Order: sequence, then C-alpha cells, then structure tokens
Amino acid sequence: MYINNISPQMFVNLKTIGSGVKKPDEGRNYCVFNEARVNALVSDSKNALPHLIEHLKNPGSEEETLEIMYTIDRMIDMGVRGLDKIYPYLSKFNDTNSPDIQVMLSGIYRKTLVPDAFGPLCKMLHKQINNPVSKYFDPTEETGGAILAYLRAYGAQNLYMQNLRLKQGLY
Repeated sequence: MYINNISPQMFVNLKTIGSGVKKPDEGRNYCVFNEARVNALVSDSKNALPHLIEHLKNPGSEEETLEIMYTIDRMIDMGVRGLDKIYPYLSKFNDTNSPDIQVMLSGIYRKTLVPDAFGPLCKMLHKQINNPVSKYFDPTEETGGAILAYLRAYGAQNLYMQNLRLKQGLY
C-alpha cells in the first residue's frame, strides 16, 4: 500500500482495514464493520481516499474490500464530492460472485448514478436471480433498488427533456 505523509493514526487505520469485519451469518443478514476506523477515515476523506483507491487497484481480502466500499459509501453520505470518479476502480468488482460485494457496489452505484454502472447492475441482478449464492440475505433487493433508482433518475430526465421539446415545438 502506498503511504506517505499521513498521521500515525491514519496509517494504523489503513493498515488494519478489514480486520474484525463480520460477514452475514444465520443470526445477522448484514456485515459489521469497525465504525471507529470507518469514522476516522471518513472524517479525513481527503487524505484517506487516495489510499483507499490504491487498495481497490490491488485488492486484498474480501473483508478489506468490503470495509473500503463501506467507507466510500459513508463518504458519499457525508457529501464528499467527486466519488463518482472512482467508478473505474470499483468496476473491477462488477463480475464478483460475492453477494456482500455486490450489495456494497449496488448501494454505491445507487447513490452516485454513474451511467456506466447501469449495465453491470443489470448483469449482477441477472446473475443473482439465476445463481443465488447468499444464504443469509437477498442481494437482489439492493441491486434491483439501484436499477430502479437509475430508471427513475434517467427516465425522469428524458421525460422532462421530451416535454420541454414538445413545448418548444421541436417535435
């Protein structure tokens, strides 16, 4: 991992990312992350984000990838700008068979609405329906919801432009 000019605490958070992540099991249908570590990374997103992207380029364990995606998702919630630009680093996970990663990607794509992610979301949903691999939750809920968000956002935009053209006499 590329690390320079960062605080010792940031260094520890980046080096331990993924440790202690609890994946879904028979008693819990969601992942549990180290909230203190995630909050620290989110609060210093300007310094953390380049390192998180570096990890996405060279992924380690699934737990590390999940916690990084969760951190990015939280950064989106906190209003960090420019996260739609990291699609090329996230897209390498589009063909994953991990339902946990599929759900995290779907949530991020739902919030960023990057146009290039729509096709992979449809492919993910198709894969989830035809080859369900999760015993503890249904990833089609999040992926289907993300697809609906795209349809709503882009469909409304197209409908608005069509109505505008009609009003202007362009049709």
